[in-house]
Amino acid sequence: MTEMTPRERVMAVMQPNGGLKPDRAPCFGADSTATYEQMEELNASWPEALYDAALMAKLALGAHTVLGFDAVRVPFCQTTEAEALGGELKNVMAENVPSVRPLPSYTIGDPLPIPDDFLSRGRIPATIEAVRILKEEAGDQVAVIGGVIGPFSLAAAVIEITSVLKESWLRPDNLRPVLEASVQVASQLAAEFVKAGADIICVEDMMATTDMVSPKTFNELVLSYQQELFNAISVPTILHICGDVVPIAEGMADTGATALSYEPKSDTATLRQKVGPKVVLISGADAATTLFTGTPEEVEAVCLASLEAGVDIIAPGCAVAPGTSTENLRAMSTATQKFGR
Repeated sequence: MTEMTPRERVMAVMQPNGGLKPDRAPCFGADSTATYEQMEELNASWPEALYDAALMAKLALGAHTVLGFDAVRVPFCQTTEAEALGGELKNVMAENVPSVRPLPSYTIGDPLPIPDDFLSRGRIPATIEAVRILKEEAGDQVAVIGGVIGPFSLAAAVIEITSVLKESWLRPDNLRPVLEASVQVASQLAAEFVKAGADIICVEDMMATTDMVSPKTFNELVLSYQQELFNAISVPTILHICGDVVPIAEGMADTGATALSYEPKSDTATLRQKVGPKVVLISGADAATTLFTGTPEEVEAVCLASLEAGVDIIAPGCAVAPGTSTENLRAMSTATQKFGR
């Protein structure tokens, strides 16, 4: 089989109806793969690369130029939308991934106002421009991913996770206004990423994990809003949820997402049995253990095991720690080249 470009390889998996078969399994990060070593090598570091579109694109492109991955993505954190809604950023320093304080003026149960100029606020314009730069500079060779935050996770950023969990258990209907607004926010941003050239939209709904909510809450409260969001996106999509997603696998498949991204703690064979053959599965090496503290040989071994279990795309199980070594991340791409055909 003729060797594909990285973009062709990714899209052959993410658009199976196109009739092309990938030459091998792709490798990329559904979540952030930015690291300190890449920042130093590329001369594009936080916090500047969180705000400046050119630096953001330069650092994002490192996933391909430095790590050998088949796709690149922005942003690098999970606070862009919450900041644009009025949340105050904290920990915005070179050594930290930013976090955001809840909106002090929002009352649970009330409608969440979406500013008319939402797409012009905070870092959103720079992130959209970074997608445009990535598409112009590498989009014919490398797949470009735009990341948005899922409804439950954005609600948790707006309100604060403890309060969200309490309401989801005691008064779930109080969360519906903020969940609906979160869908609108993510839909708007996703549409702008697509206009700018994104091939794929990744929806990170990390707080919808079974570590936080029961499968019952996921299916009765969270699922319908995820479905609404995915129905509004016009390109292939990824749904990423942390933790063990086996108990909510059928619901995740029912969202309409093209692909499901999950941590290796979820058993791939069981997931495949639950979601069927058409849903793309994305996983590989655990970000907190194997990638951060393991060796390249250990990374290759777990990636091989993931491929043998039925994973379609090799990826870190979650956003990588910025201190993760380039050597370990490159080992993921090496594994797909060795074993992914």
